[in-house]
Amino acid sequence: MIDPMWTEEARALRESVRALLTRRSAPEAVRAAMDSPLGYDDKLWSTLCEQIGVAALAIPEEYGGAGAGLAEACVVLEELGRTLTPAPMLGSAVLCGQALLLTGNDEACRRLLPGIAAGSSLAALAWSDEDGRWSPAREFRDGRVGGRAHYVLDGDHADVLLVVARTPDGPGLFEVAPADTRREAVTTLDPTRRLAVVTLADAPARRLDIGGFDTERLRWTAAVALAAEQTGAAARALELTVEYTKQRRQFGRPIGGFQALKHRMADVHVQVEAARSALYGALTGDDFALDAATAKTVCSEALRHAAAEMIQLHGGIAITWEHDAHLYFKRAHGSSLLFG
Repeated sequence: MIDPMWTEEARALRESVRALLTRRSAPEAVRAAMDSPLGYDDKLWSTLCEQIGVAALAIPEEYGGAGAGLAEACVVLEELGRTLTPAPMLGSAVLCGQALLLTGNDEACRRLLPGIAAGSSLAALAWSDEDGRWSPAREFRDGRVGGRAHYVLDGDHADVLLVVARTPDGPGLFEVAPADTRREAVTTLDPTRRLAVVTLADAPARRLDIGGFDTERLRWTAAVALAAEQTGAAARALELTVEYTKQRRQFGRPIGGFQALKHRMADVHVQVEAARSALYGALTGDDFALDAATAKTVCSEALRHAAAEMIQLHGGIAITWEHDAHLYFKRAHGSSLLFG
């Protein structure tokens, strides 16, 4: 079976996104974006959406999307992960886009998805309590939702706020006006990932799902999307480390020539390839939940290992604020905990 992330169309998509990020998302641009009020470069995001259509990829054509699929969205996420580019692709385009599709509500999809697909509307999903579990911490009662949601991606400045809440007949997906909530950006381990706490004090809510909401399907979709990000970041961390070991000289020769360091970089390479295989399995396998969980586990470990070795093999320079190694390290540990 052909890897859906490496078809001819996917390769062209990958080349387009990488070319744009190479021009517009250099390390200094990433740092400027993560320190900006939005937490990302809105002009870069607009270009990605308008010229390449990244936010529309996994959204059907009848709702203003490109009618592609999760694999194509993963191509973009892998490239964003390589450069650690802050962007609302994961939270708005994938997480919220797929959540709306799972409702089975055609009216809600026609009303909300075109803006998300165009990148003109930013959506956020409130899904977790402080423990990070997928069991809804909020509760819907008498037309209102109360509770507090943590780890809401881009939640402090989203235009559309979706909330997963408990109901007598199981979890449901609700639309809440952002103005009816209190939203606070929080300090995160990973400065390239914008997270917020959203407090809902009996906010008026509109139920969107028809006949129940499949939180498990959404959970595993989010895990696969995140695994793609992790795979890209792990591969780039390895590339940067190999480049450095070819330049850094000790005892009259590049340190990359020492056998012990070759073995360590080879071990990282094996884990990166395992991550790619796990991601492929999640996109093509028959047991989506099992394959997605495997991808999340394998890709998390690959990025943690690659980031740790990046710091070790760069030596003292890697622990300075000016070097990007610590950003990969923080992304590794932050992502391994995101979505449970």
